[in-house]
This record gives sequence, C-alpha cells and structure tokens, in this order.
Amino acid sequence: MLRFLTAVLGLVCSNVVVADAAKLNVLFIAIDDLNTRLGCYGFRHVSSPNIDRLAARGVSFQRAYCQYPSCGPSRASVLTGLRPGSTKVLSNKVHFRDLIPKAVTLPQLFRRNGYFVSRVGKIFHQANPTHIGTSGPDDPASWDHVVNPRGRDKDEEDLLTVYTPQLPLPDQMCFLKAAGDDAEQTDGKVADETIRLLQQHRSKPFFIAAGFYRPHIPYIAPTKYFDLYDFDRTPLPVLPPGYRKMVPAAALASTPEWPNFGTTERQARECILAYDACVSFADAQVGRLLKAVDDLGLADNTLVVLWGDHGYHLGEHGLWRKNSLYEESARAPLILAGPGIVPVSHKCEAVVEFVDIYPTVAQLVGLAPPENTEGRSLTPLLRNPDAPWNRAAFTETHFRDVSGHAIRTARWRCVEWGAGGQKGLELYDETVDPHELQNLAGNPKYSETLNQLRRRIADHWR
Repeated sequence: MLRFLTAVLGLVCSNVVVADAAKLNVLFIAIDDLNTRLGCYGFRHVSSPNIDRLAARGVSFQRAYCQYPSCGPSRASVLTGLRPGSTKVLSNKVHFRDLIPKAVTLPQLFRRNGYFVSRVGKIFHQANPTHIGTSGPDDPASWDHVVNPRGRDKDEEDLLTVYTPQLPLPDQMCFLKAAGDDAEQTDGKVADETIRLLQQHRSKPFFIAAGFYRPHIPYIAPTKYFDLYDFDRTPLPVLPPGYRKMVPAAALASTPEWPNFGTTERQARECILAYDACVSFADAQVGRLLKAVDDLGLADNTLVVLWGDHGYHLGEHGLWRKNSLYEESARAPLILAGPGIVPVSHKCEAVVEFVDIYPTVAQLVGLAPPENTEGRSLTPLLRNPDAPWNRAAFTETHFRDVSGHAIRTARWRCVEWGAGGQKGLELYDETVDPHELQNLAGNPKYSETLNQLRRRIADHWR
C-alpha cells in the first residue's frame, strides 16, 4: 500500500531522479503486426489466454489507434510521443534521429532518471525478418543494454510454403509449421533473455522492453500452435458484389494485386490460420514473461504495457497486411496493468491514440515527459475506464505515391485520399457498419457530417 501511495504522489513529480523506493518498474511489450484478433477483443476462436489474463488484471483499450499503419513510422511516434508530421518518419526507410536528433525517447527518459533500461528484440523499427539477430536501425541513445536474439526460424526460411513468390520475403504470404520447441525460435529466445534480465535487475528500478517478431510475416511457429486451429472454421472475409467500385482506388492501394495478392481462397485461408497460430505462439511467450513477473515478486511494483504497433488485414476489403486506413489496419491492441490502474478487468471503449502511450507511462511512474509531447495521458481512463473522454484519433499513410488522412470518432470514420480528397473520400457509420463496407461519402443525407469531419482533418494536418 505504501508503494502504491508513493507512486500516486509521484504523478506530480517533475523530471528528476527520485528515490528508488518510489520508482515503479516497467515491462514494455511490443508485438510486431499484432491486430485485435485476441480473446479479450472479442475473437473467441483465437487462443490468447495470457494476453487475456493481462487484460483481466488491468485495462484493455478496445478502440486504440496508431498514427501510421506501418512499423517504422508507428514505432517512432510511440517512442518519441510525437505524431508522424513531427517526426517526419513517413516510411520504414527514414530514421527519426536524422530529422529530430534532440528527441528524448521514452526509454531515454527512463535512462535519464536512473533506471536500468534494456531492449530485447524489436522495439524501434527493424526490417522483419531481415534484421533478426542484429540491431538494425536501432537508437543506441535509448538503451543501456541490448540483446538481438536469433532462432532457427531465421535459418529455416528456405522451408517456407510461399504463395506469393513475386513479393519480397517481408511481404510474402507464406508460413512454416516449425519443428522443435518454442525455445529454439527467435521469440522464444526473446522471452528467455527478457526473463534473465528481470531476474538480474529485479532489485533496482528497470525499464525492460521485449519486442516479439511474430505474427509478422513469415508466419513461423511450432506445429502445436497450428494444431490449435481448424481449417474448416477459418473463413475468408466476404465482400459485397461490385465492392471495388464502391470505394476510391486509393483505399485499396496497399494490396496492388487485389484481392489478397492474387492468392486462391484456400491459400488465403491457410495464411489466416498461420497468422492465428503465430498469435498464439506470441501469446505463449507473453505468458512466460507474466509468470516471471509474478514468480519474482514484481507484480506489485511493475507496470506492464502491451501493444501491437498497428493493425493487420487478413482479407478484409480484399486487403492483406497493413498500410490502409480501414479499422483493421489502424486499430491495434493496447493493454496496461499494474500499480495506479484499476485492478479489475475492464474494457475501455474510449477512442485513444498510440501517441498517448508516452505521456501515460511517464505519468504513471512519476516522470514528466518532454513539453513537446503531442499525446494526452490516459491515466484518467486507467483509474475510471468510463470517465468522460471526447477525443478523436488521427491516422495517416503515404504508400505507393498515395497519401491518405483519416479521423476516427466514437461513431464515424472519415478518410481523405490525396490533397483535399482529390483521390477520393470515405465515410463510415461505425454504429451500424463496423466492417466499413458501406461508403456514405456520396450520400447527400450525410453531407453535413462529412463536411464537419473533413474540417477536422484539415485543422489537424494544417
């Protein structure tokens, strides 16, 4: 109780080193390409008992949106607390330090305040699977210590079943039912090394980040995780007749070989099952971390943050992977549990943004984020998930020479493609069309709503 009260009082502290007794630890878990196909987000067929257990210990944000649906820009935004317009990171080929060299990242904030700060696996952008076993374009200023595990999955890429050989490996629809056990896979090693660091540094304040590589392509997991799923119960999303003519061409540009990169229905369904298997594999590794936190007596003074860097398409709208501005691509899991958070399972329905993660984590541990941080702390919702919250989420993409800007409110999603919507408009009423299949942008009945949302888009990106 004393530690909890100290932590709460620490919320008003400035960005200074505080006594170890008042410091909360942070276990920061990032999962590459993890969408909301989880039990705690309503997908009951997916086996995710450990992430579900984490959600049962805290708050799962049911409507959390990334600022950019691609790994590099999204992670740069989360870890700097700045929107893509400020980081200038609009592709995976740009490094934020080249553009904003004085940025103070979230882990760097902890380093400056006396924490042991370490990364295992992918936290900042790494090309997956190309950079497995290396730091890739990491940010050395953010860490005291880094570990870059490499497992047999990296060495067995020649065994993959590949359905889109015309694409580079990081984009291919491909999978492998791997031989061996979890510990031989890269993500198994991420869990091993993270647990080792938890054991070594449990007596002093730490910020330890664990970055898992699956379910990102290639979909590789031990066979037992594939066996959790039934192919006959793995459907491919169905589109209305003539769907492609109902939306702007730009909206489908993220999958140029439309639909589903030209795969057959059976091939696409096999890849959906493989994705689900990888989710369950990643979930098992998360479970090992949570067990270590409990076994080491760290649960009462450790904040656990779990997030997927963006959403992921599995055939919805005929799309695959990310880089669209639909719900499946922009929305991703965000779960927090630990001291200062309502200690009971609660699904928060407020619309929140990933740029909010930085100020939230900082406030929960009693540190002041940089003044230029552009998000808003979610601590009011972590103490009362039903508290008033009337904010929108803004997501952008710049992909294959197509730019799009979207606003998501509690009821509406509005998208402009091209400057001022020159390449198309979309409007969806989420209360009656959660799968976003009925584009209302051309319906005069909704013209005022459309115009209001477009003004908000213009104001945000002015």
